[in-house]
Formats: sequence, C-alpha cells, structure tokens
Amino acid sequence: MIEHTPLVIAIAVVAAFLVGLSKGGLPMVGTISVPLLALVISPVTAAALLLPIYVASDMVGLYLYRKDFSRRNLIILTPAALFGVFLGWLFSAHLSAVVIGALVGLVGVLFCLNIWFGARYRKAAREADVPGGLFWGTLTGLTSFVSHSGAPPYQMYVLPQRLEKMTFAGTSTILFAIVNVAKIFPYWQLQQFSNYDTSLVLWLAPAAIIGTIAGRRLTLVIPDGLFFKIVQFTLMILSIKLIADYVITLVR
Repeated sequence: MIEHTPLVIAIAVVAAFLVGLSKGGLPMVGTISVPLLALVISPVTAAALLLPIYVASDMVGLYLYRKDFSRRNLIILTPAALFGVFLGWLFSAHLSAVVIGALVGLVGVLFCLNIWFGARYRKAAREADVPGGLFWGTLTGLTSFVSHSGAPPYQMYVLPQRLEKMTFAGTSTILFAIVNVAKIFPYWQLQQFSNYDTSLVLWLAPAAIIGTIAGRRLTLVIPDGLFFKIVQFTLMILSIKLIADYVITLVR
C-alpha cells in the first residue's frame, strides 16, 4: 500500500493533469504520466492508479470531441486495439514492458527519421488501410495495457494520413477512451488496484478534468503545422526513452 505523502500526492496530481491534457487533445503528453509517477511509487502501481483517472478524463474528452473524429480509423483501430488489450491480459505474466517498449521505440525513431529526412516520404496523405490499422491498432492496445504507452504506435499509423488537427485529436481521445474502459476488468482480475487506497483517486480526478479542458483549448489555438511538429518531436523523445529504458535494464 503506497503512503499518501505530500510528495506522492503532488507528483500524482501533476501526472493526473498530464493525463487530462492528453485527453483534451494533446496525446503526446499522456505517456509521460506513468514514468513521472513511477519516480515515487512502483511502475505497476502507477499504471493502476492512473487508470481510473484516464477513464474519468475520458468522459470529458468524449463530450468535447463528440463531433471531431475519423469514423474509418475508429472502425479499423478499435477492434484491433481491444484485441491488443486481450493479448496483454492473456500474456500478462510473460510480457516485459521494457522489451515491448524498446521495439516500439525503435520503430518510432525510424518513423520520425523517415518523416524528417527520408527522400521517399510521401507528400500525399496516406489512406487508413486495414492491414496497417490492424497491426498498429493491436500494438496500441497491447502497449496501452502494459504501461499506458499506446500513443506512439497510434501516432505511427495515423500521422501519415495527415488528418485535420481536431480530427486527429478527437480520434485519439475516443479510441483510448474505449481502450481504457476495456482495461478495467483485466486490471481488477490481476489485482492491480489493491496496492493503493482508492480515496487517492479523489485527489487526482479534479486535476485530470481541469487538464482535459485545458488540453482542448490548447489544441484549438496551436497552429496545425506546429501541432503536428510537436507530436512528431514528442514521438521521437518518447521512442528514445523507451529504448533507453531497455538499455538501462540490460546494464542493471
């Protein structure tokens, strides 16, 4: 059982606010929340503690983006992501978060380098294809289940489509809202909610809701070009971090 020290509560509130920002349309910042909270509690407990916060902020995000989403992407990605959650649950005893993260990180780095420097990178938008969506959607659900880090594979599939900014943000919010609800029973069955006092969630929910509203407003005012450059840059940083986590684990 984690202690409700001022430091733990302060960092948890910041992490919850970052979760809210991601649900408000800035999906790149949400992935930082678990590593941040893992500075003061175990990563497994951090992921379990933040799941109810994700779900609470999802409800606000669903309302804010009820009209802004790509139907085709959701039709393709949702069943694949739910399958990825199922795989994560099924093989939870055998999955290594750092190994999966390193593989995702390697692909993410190559993806960003191809966007920035690849002579063959398509100038025209790529369509939402079914085979790619099934692969990246499954990986999205799997990595989201393991460590709430589903944003990189999602971005690698959706970014080449060059969706309109609000459509990109809304599709992300709706997809991960579905995924997070799907993770509740597996997390409960694996007893991941037993390591903390659920009253701590009450401290975090307001910060997440405020963050969701703030994220929506920031998404509205950030220019489209800058928005996607931020997404790409953040994807690169997160990908490097995922690889670094694996290397550090090997060294230890």
